[in-house]
Amino acid sequence: MSIAFLDGVFLPLEEARISPLDRGFLFGDGIYEVVPSYGGKMVGFTPHIARMQSGLAAVGIDLQWSEQQWADVCTRLVEDNGAGNLGIYLHVSRGADNKRFHGFPDNVAPTVFAFTFEIAPEPVADKALAKPYSVITTQDLRWDRCHIKSTALLGNVLHFQQGYEQGHGETLLFNSSNELTEASACNAFIVKQGVVSTPPLDNQLLPGITRHILLDVLRRDGGIKVEERTITMDEVRDADEVWITSSSKEVAPVTQVDGQPVGNGQVGDVWLAAQALYSAGKFDY
Repeated sequence: MSIAFLDGVFLPLEEARISPLDRGFLFGDGIYEVVPSYGGKMVGFTPHIARMQSGLAAVGIDLQWSEQQWADVCTRLVEDNGAGNLGIYLHVSRGADNKRFHGFPDNVAPTVFAFTFEIAPEPVADKALAKPYSVITTQDLRWDRCHIKSTALLGNVLHFQQGYEQGHGETLLFNSSNELTEASACNAFIVKQGVVSTPPLDNQLLPGITRHILLDVLRRDGGIKVEERTITMDEVRDADEVWITSSSKEVAPVTQVDGQPVGNGQVGDVWLAAQALYSAGKFDY
């Protein structure tokens, strides 16, 4: 039986209930996070909570929770659900009003919901065990505030489904200037002549926690050159390696874009080094 958390109470997940007038249900009016945990050890907990607090502030949801309060909930959920390989889903909506109205309601308490779900074992730096991805590309049709991790994910879902229906694991997105933004549920990187590049943070992409940790460990090690810069889709198609990153995938190699091989079509040596560094440093955050 999976244990969840809802508005101060730990309870079986199947017993959790919210009002149909909750603004998260009616409008997608909320912020969420997913924190990976392996054997009871969380990855990137502090930056995940900092991003959630930033997102709540950006949309005007007033939840006066400290990082320690979130830590207590997450630790309890991990323990109550077996402390295996778990994703911890955290969700805050603006709350439930007594009517449907677009404007923010007064004197409504936010709804706080959390649960865990099983995730794959930790990825390892081994080409033979790596899960390579094939992706398609399409123009980014989402809203202009992708830096906010909102629960209103229909745009992302439609882009993901576009690739999924064609048998691909992700969809890379580009803007009206033919520049890479990110993927439907991941950040994106390319490698050319040993240099790792990723688009700079702005309103077009989510400031991913895996992205943040990966850039930090690569720069800290000093052995791999890293750039945050504008990347054209021509550069993506000419790259030696392409990666996608997320909390559940960590650093995932892409070996095919739009039916064409990336580089030699094999998992690359720079990916191998990067995943090894990420695996060694990820619990420091």
